[in-house]
Order: sequence, then C-alpha cells, then structure tokens
Amino acid sequence: MFKKILIANRGEIAVRIIEAAHQLKIQTVAVFSEADRSALHIRKADEAYQIGNGNELKDTYLNIEKIIEIAKEAKVDAIHPGYGFLAENPDFVAACERENLVFIGPHTRAIQLMGNKIESRAFVKEIGIPMTEAVTGDFQTLMKAAEHIPFPLLVKAAAGGGGKGMKIVRSHEELSGAIESTSREAANYFGDPAVFVEKYVEEPRHIEIQVIGDKHGNVVHLFERECSIQRRHQKIIEESPSPTLTPEVRKKMCEAAVKIARKIEYNSAGTIEFLVDKQQHFYFLEMNTRIQVEHPVTEEVTGVDLVAEQISVAAGKPLSFRQEEIQQKGHAIECRIYAEDPANNFLPSPGDILFIDPPAKGRIDAAIEKPVTVHSFYDPMISKLIIHAGDRNEAIRKMESALRHYAIIGIKTNIPYLIQLVRSNAFRENKISTKFCDLHTPQLLEMIEKEKEGISKTLIFSSYLAISIEETNLQRKKESANKSLSIWQEIGFWREYPTISGKVDGKSFTAVVRHLDKENKRFAVQNENFQIRIDHLQEGDAGLHINGQAYYFKFFAAGGKNYIFYKGHIFEVSRDDYLVQQDVYVSEAAERGDAKIVSPMPGKVIKINVREGQEVKKGEVLLIVEAMKMENNIVSPKAGVIEQINVAEGDMVDGKLELLRLEENNK
Repeated sequence: MFKKILIANRGEIAVRIIEAAHQLKIQTVAVFSEADRSALHIRKADEAYQIGNGNELKDTYLNIEKIIEIAKEAKVDAIHPGYGFLAENPDFVAACERENLVFIGPHTRAIQLMGNKIESRAFVKEIGIPMTEAVTGDFQTLMKAAEHIPFPLLVKAAAGGGGKGMKIVRSHEELSGAIESTSREAANYFGDPAVFVEKYVEEPRHIEIQVIGDKHGNVVHLFERECSIQRRHQKIIEESPSPTLTPEVRKKMCEAAVKIARKIEYNSAGTIEFLVDKQQHFYFLEMNTRIQVEHPVTEEVTGVDLVAEQISVAAGKPLSFRQEEIQQKGHAIECRIYAEDPANNFLPSPGDILFIDPPAKGRIDAAIEKPVTVHSFYDPMISKLIIHAGDRNEAIRKMESALRHYAIIGIKTNIPYLIQLVRSNAFRENKISTKFCDLHTPQLLEMIEKEKEGISKTLIFSSYLAISIEETNLQRKKESANKSLSIWQEIGFWREYPTISGKVDGKSFTAVVRHLDKENKRFAVQNENFQIRIDHLQEGDAGLHINGQAYYFKFFAAGGKNYIFYKGHIFEVSRDDYLVQQDVYVSEAAERGDAKIVSPMPGKVIKINVREGQEVKKGEVLLIVEAMKMENNIVSPKAGVIEQINVAEGDMVDGKLELLRLEENNK
C-alpha cells in the first residue's frame, strides 16, 4: 500500500479522498490556490502546498508541471486526481508515469479512448452495445445527417462532458448555427472543436452503472444510479436503485457495462452511462473514467467504500470482493447543494456564507464547515446530502426533513428548490426524465413562494421576540456572574414596556406584551395570542412550545440583521427598539462634498432610483450596487440635481468609475 499520496483537487472530493486515505493509514498531501488558503481540505491533510499564484486554473489546479514538482518535493508515491480538473487528462497520466508516480485512475488507453465520444461510440458499437444513431465528419457531412436521422437531433462536442458542448436541434434551419456554436464552445472548453450529431431521445432517463476493475483482470459492477433530475444537463439528484428499471433491464445494463470495461481492461473506478427511453430500451451514452460526484449513493446501498477500493487497486491489490457478494440494500438519494439561484435560470450565486448549519441526520460530503466566501472561480457546489433508508418512500421523507433543517444564510442556494422537488407528486410517483426541471421549475418556484407566504408571520415575529428576550436574559446572567451590575443593568428597563414593534421581511408588526417570566412569555400580535415556553436555546438552535405545540427554529445575526430559519425558509426579522447599523455607503469624495460618486467596491448595479434632471435631497438613495451578494445603498452627499448617469442596471462597475454626477441646486 502507498505510504503517501497527493490529492490534485479541491473541495468536497479532496476531503473525501483524504478521509479514505487516512482509513488506509496513508499520509496525504493537499494543494491549494490563493482563494483556498483556509479551505477544509488543507486542514484535513497531513501536508499542504500552495500551487501557483492567484486563482487562475491554468496556474493552479490545472498546472501539471507544478503539481508534479510538489509531488516530488513531498516524496509521494501516487497522485489522486478526484473528478474534474486533471482526472481524465492523458497528459497528466503521462507526466505521472515519467516521474514514477502512480496515477490513481485507469490506464492511459482507457482515458483516451473513452474520453473522445466519437472514438468511444465506434468502440462500443463494435462489441454490440446499443446506441443511438449518430454521424461524425465535417460540416457538410453533419448537415446531411438530417436526411436520414429524424429530428430532434443532439449536437455534441466530441471531447465534451459535464453537460457542456450540447445543443438540441428541432429543425433543419437550426442545425447550421448549432453546429458552428457547439464547435466554438467545444474549442473553448475542451481545446477540440470536433462535434458530432446523434438522434435525440425525448424525455429519457439517465441511468449509469458503477464499475470497478483491478490490475489482475477482475471487473465487477456495483449496480446502477438514476441521475435523471438535471438542470443545464447537469445532475442535481441521484438515487440508487433506479425506481425505473425492471430486474431484467437492470441485469442487461449491468452486463453491458461490465462487457465494455472488460474489453478495455479497465483497472479503476468508473461509470458507464446510458439513456433509457419510455419502453426501457437503453443506449450507450459515454464512459466517465474517474470517480463520480454521485458515488456516495452506491456506497450507501452496497456498503463498499469506492474511494478506498480505488486507491487499493491502484496500489496493485486485487478487488476485495467478488461480483456475487455485491447487493443493493435499501434506497439512497443524494441531493447536491449548490450556491445558485433557481429563479434566475440556476445561475451561480457566489458570495459570503454568513451562517451554515447542516442537518444532524444523513451523510454530508462537504468542504465547508463554517461561514466562508464561495468564490466564483470554481464549481458552485457547496455539499452533497445523502440519505439511506429502507425504501424509496422512506428515503424521500427523510430527505425532505433533512433539507428543511439545512440552513445556509448569506447567499442564494437551491435548498428550497430541492425541498419542493422531492415532495412533488411527480418525483414521488417517479414521473421523471432529464426534462423534469425544464418542465416543472416554474411550478416548483411558485410552490416555494406559496409555502413561505403560508407561514404565519405573526408566529415568526412572536417567536423572534421570545428568543431575543431570552437571549438578553441569558447574556445579563452571564455578565452578572462576572461583575456587579447597577440597578439599571439589573432590571434592564426603567419600566416594563407594554408593546414591541418590529418587522418580518419588511412587513411591520406590533406585539402587546401580556406576560414575561422564565417559564412563559405571552404576546398578542395582530389580535393573535401566543403563549411561548422555551425548551432549549443554544448556539443558534431554539426549541419552543407555542400554544402547546412544539416548534424548531434556527436563528442568526450578522451585519446588523437578524434571521429566523424555519422549515427550510429564511425570514429577516428586526425589533424597532434595537439600534441597527444601516448598510449605507457614502464615498470619501462624497463626504468631502465632491460631486463624483463611485461604488465602494467592484459590483453590479441592480437598481437606479433616479433619472437625469431629477432633484434629490441629501441622504436620498440614488442607486444600489450589489457586491459579493451584499446590497450597498449609494446615497446623495448633498441636495442637488442629477446632471448625468453613467451606468445602467445590470452594469458591472469598479470602485473608480463615476456612477453619476450631481450638480448643486442653485435655485
């Protein structure tokens, strides 16, 4: 077995590999970019080296020369590439071999053959595996494809992967432009402009078979994963076993996958991916010659540590199990937690996580354990939440519960979207396909808003009051234990106040205080009575009994704002009797009285409140700039008239650009 390995990756997969290596008594070496200087995988590893300067991928995680240099300096035996980055790069494998470093992955021929979709299709077709009809060749050849392959067609990059370099074409008029744009995209992403055209299967299931082989000729499968829930051709939910396949089709697909792996003498962990149509005919899609993001669902139902086994076979050991020993037990579901905005076409939403509190139940593979900045340089996945249960219905129920207890505040995430997805009738009844998100996202977004609107804001406000009052009492007790308090500090107020006003998500509420003591707090909010007993209050968690019923909340304060998290929804709350620092920016130039108004930092103009020629008062909000997902109100330093506006909503600005010019009002 290896004594020391280097992980040429970052994020949750780097952490996962480090944990598996430590179980095998192997020392680990991590690499990191400037942005990852305080990342979890650095703290988990035995050694860590900064790779390159800055955060450019070509200088850091794609820098083969530097990674090899660090590996030699650290005296490692092998390198694990994880997934993405260099995991399927034959040049990296060759570089490892030149320096007598073991590449923890398959041999070069497998990577080269299966990494090119045109070559892999030709190879698989020769051994009799079903696949969709396709055409390769030059532009004219591809244009003629429509003459014998009926629409819709799928134009794909030959070296593509990860959902990039793919376009669906439904008419001959669209084909020319699709070929040209896909070729450009393929050249940009993969360095290879080659594309091909194949028959597009409408509303297919995406099902993959996990395989693993060793250097002794053994190859086995570990059954399938259903990966049909996708957005932008990228998976967000995976499960095993597939709720779709019949036992007969499952057997045939697993046998086909092993046949492919045996033919190329596969000697690592990998995945054979298939499309399955409504009649359960399956078609070869591609092979991923690496560990997959969704490998935990297979680990949960088979009990096999795939990463540890992958390391073991790379060291020359035979597989530790035989095919007949592998069984599927129970049902596992994985949800990928992303920093993204489903309401904005799932665009990434990097920024500062102010508060993170994962659920207590379920497996979480993550590289984040505390508030951090999610950078825009890398994939927006925050973590993976995996639930294993006796059957699919139980797994869905537990997954929904776990998601509702997963609190992330500060950036937008897809957690509310996932909650509505797993509880939807279509998902529960397995009426899904790779088009599920395209078809159901508007409805799911509506369900998110409807559910949040349905939560009583008077309940949220009264709960917040009870929590904030109790926190004040606990803090006062803590202070009194350390020093003597004056009578004013002891009683807190010179008289008991009868009302407390505040806001929930900007809406005003007033509570009449009926009773306050250690056991019970009673309020009347908008003619609703609330009797509240606090069962526990600790580290952001609150267990309350409200009108005799148990409730569970999470609460957090940052930047002068307070948040209550309840059933997967985040509410911003405030009390009018608390002094809150306003998030308002006035430039240094503005403070000096200059007319030049700039942004406090690089960001995006999200709202302009004024027009040219408009009179404004001192302190009036002129425009709002979003920077690191924080909104900054740019206010007028003096009264005047807007002479000129130099930006538009949606513009990216830096701290030097003059946003607008303000002229003295001489009237």
